[in-house]
Amino acid sequence: MSVRLLSPVVLFLLLVFLIGPFLIIIAASLSAGDTLAFPPQGLSLRWVAKVFTIDSFRDSFAMSMFLAVFGTLAALILGIPAAYALSRYRLPGAETVRTIVSLPIIVPGIIVGLALLRYLVVPFGFNITLALFFAHTALVLPYAVRVVSASLGNLRSDIEEAAVLLGSSRLGAFFRVVMPNIRGGILAAFILGFVTSFNQVPVSLFLSGPGVRTLPIDMLGYMETTYDPSVAALSALLAFLSIGIVFLAERFLGFSRYV
Repeated sequence: MSVRLLSPVVLFLLLVFLIGPFLIIIAASLSAGDTLAFPPQGLSLRWVAKVFTIDSFRDSFAMSMFLAVFGTLAALILGIPAAYALSRYRLPGAETVRTIVSLPIIVPGIIVGLALLRYLVVPFGFNITLALFFAHTALVLPYAVRVVSASLGNLRSDIEEAAVLLGSSRLGAFFRVVMPNIRGGILAAFILGFVTSFNQVPVSLFLSGPGVRTLPIDMLGYMETTYDPSVAALSALLAFLSIGIVFLAERFLGFSRYV
């Protein structure tokens, strides 16, 4: 087989490997049977409809959305100034700061969750929801700093200096010149942080409590006692939600023009 024919075959096999599990989940979610199975036992939307009637899924979805949205916003509020300072100034100990900021990525999430439970929640009786918020913010912060730093690295500093020379304050130049030019990076950091926080399992597993559970943890608990296609239906809906978020970002915010 020639190289010219081999390339489409490899590409097709790669697409099957990436998209195949997603298609299997969709097919299983449309099963008319009472148990999770593939191939599906007929086609029905009743399990998709049932997802919206399960109270625990609604509550945990609201919790996951709260943590993903506000945790990511908090990480951006902290990460954008940090990325700006690390990119624009020669600060003493800058590499140490970068290493510390990157620790939530380097350290396994299960260790982070156990440490927070052992040294924050248990001894001080820390609120579970607040602990989850701090944990998710810390986990998303490295992505905010790294992505925004990359955007700042592609922005010439003399553009900002020109605004200052023309009479703008340093803070005004940041909001009027820098922020509009790196909004693609900020958007990318938000989407990446949102998805990372929403799908977080190890940290949330240790910090879940009575009435406080994120959606991935609630799905794991549901599968321990019930083996119907509801979880497959919910997984398919979440996948379509992620696709929809990226599509809307591209359609209305012009995401591809900035990255």
